[in-house]
Amino acid sequence: MGEPEAPIWKQKTASARDQVQRAWAVMLKRGPSQIQFWFIALLIGIAAGFGALLFRKGISALQSWAYGTDDVTHIQAFAGMLPWYWLVIIPVLGGLAVGLILHFFTPDGRVRSVADVMEGSALHEGRVETKAGLASALASMITLGTGGSSGREGPVVHLAGVISTWVSNRIHADGITGRDLLGCAVAAGVSASFNAPIAGALFALEVVLRHFAVHAFAPIVIASVAGTVINRLAFGDVTEFSLPVASALEFYVELPAFLLLGLLCGVIATALMKAIFLTEDLANHWQSRLSIPRWMRPVVAGALLGGLAIWFPHIIGVGYETTSAALTGQLIWHEAVVFAILKVAAVAITIGGRMGGGVFTPALMVGALTGLAFGLTATGLFPEVSGSHTLYALAGMGAVAATVLGAPVSTTLIVFELTGDWQTGLAVMVAVSMSTALGSRLVRGSFFLTQLDRRGIRLAAGPQAYLLGTFRVAKLMRPMDHDRAADEDRCWELISDGVYVDGNATLEAAMPLFEKASVQYIPVVTLGGEDQPPELWGALFQVDALKAYNRALAAVSEEEHS
Repeated sequence: MGEPEAPIWKQKTASARDQVQRAWAVMLKRGPSQIQFWFIALLIGIAAGFGALLFRKGISALQSWAYGTDDVTHIQAFAGMLPWYWLVIIPVLGGLAVGLILHFFTPDGRVRSVADVMEGSALHEGRVETKAGLASALASMITLGTGGSSGREGPVVHLAGVISTWVSNRIHADGITGRDLLGCAVAAGVSASFNAPIAGALFALEVVLRHFAVHAFAPIVIASVAGTVINRLAFGDVTEFSLPVASALEFYVELPAFLLLGLLCGVIATALMKAIFLTEDLANHWQSRLSIPRWMRPVVAGALLGGLAIWFPHIIGVGYETTSAALTGQLIWHEAVVFAILKVAAVAITIGGRMGGGVFTPALMVGALTGLAFGLTATGLFPEVSGSHTLYALAGMGAVAATVLGAPVSTTLIVFELTGDWQTGLAVMVAVSMSTALGSRLVRGSFFLTQLDRRGIRLAAGPQAYLLGTFRVAKLMRPMDHDRAADEDRCWELISDGVYVDGNATLEAAMPLFEKASVQYIPVVTLGGEDQPPELWGALFQVDALKAYNRALAAVSEEEHS
């Protein structure tokens, strides 16, 4: 007798399992289809949404534990009642924890943020560092939970990038697919952080992918909506900031004032960015000069922040309480000015001291305070043609943040979604346009692009500049045993004349040599010690370099216009 047939449900289960395995094998070999990709985008959106939610909940829990209050929305007011020494001890201990985490789990002791995600999108096929990224997220959570004066959007964006990187590596995604998945994760993370689905999607396109390709739009929107749903399930359909009443723009008479506000915000945003970079340079100098261990740097920053917090607890944490007070007109002129200056100093200490966090939320606070101070002045000088001074706070908030991020479109929308005030769009857009126009002339495009430029990564110049850094000379050269190799004697002549390139270099270093030496090929060598001659690997031909470069430019153009 033959063996009895398996029950029908077992047959169906086995058949379904076989189909899933075959589909998975096909996807790994050929890449996901459109439907599969949208489904993956949805799952990434959900995962990134929960990641952002857990990050936000973790900050709140840590603040409650560290400062001993259940109402973290008014942490600054509560901190003002604590003994002065606690205001110093808490950020110092937080800085110590951050320093040790970054020392042991990152190669350079630096927190990963939005700039690293932009670099991963442009240069690493949509991948970011996973180990350093997770350590950075934990370090930033501790920073914000123990009094650090920065924002949560930067760590959330990189944490979302870690999630998409894990998925991209599992499905062996190519560069285009990896970048699209990265955009999906970032959109969901931003949307879940701020309950801003429109701005989240546009932020991913405008800042991270830096193009608005049609093929990426639908999956990014799907992921952004998924992240927003996660936020609303946890916090409800509420805006981050509540405005008292809809502000009124007095016809078009006030528009020149918003033009002036935009110019002022461009200067303030530039000052904020320059302060961070100056503090970072000073910290690097003194850390090197005094041989301070890198894990001590956040401790020193925490001590400085604690000293400021003794007299001005408004600098503690994300700063939503002070931002809300500015948007609702609860501050007087000198308070707005002083708090703005102190916030710039506190953010510079936090980020320059490598404690972690982002710059978007601090930019919102500085912008709201700047706008309020300007509005109080303008409405005081011209009361007969002025609307509410809180409208200036709203416009200033968008103008400073847009300049810092280099993202006028998504920032304008996120301001509307954070406040729920869509009636004052004209005033905000005018201020944002003037601020970004001025700010882009004073810095290298944005805070993130300037960060990358300071590391030698020139994304601001476009793909024609940064793509050269993606090609290793060793992969493009013709070895000496190639059937069309360079003449060996001529190679040694060029080496003796100082015309050669290291095999580990990129085309960024090699291309200027062709023009400088007027040669068709450059010897590729490995440099030995002082008494050892260089080892000749082969030669890089100009025609091979140009072919690879042109193919890369064509691929970028095709992706951006698909």
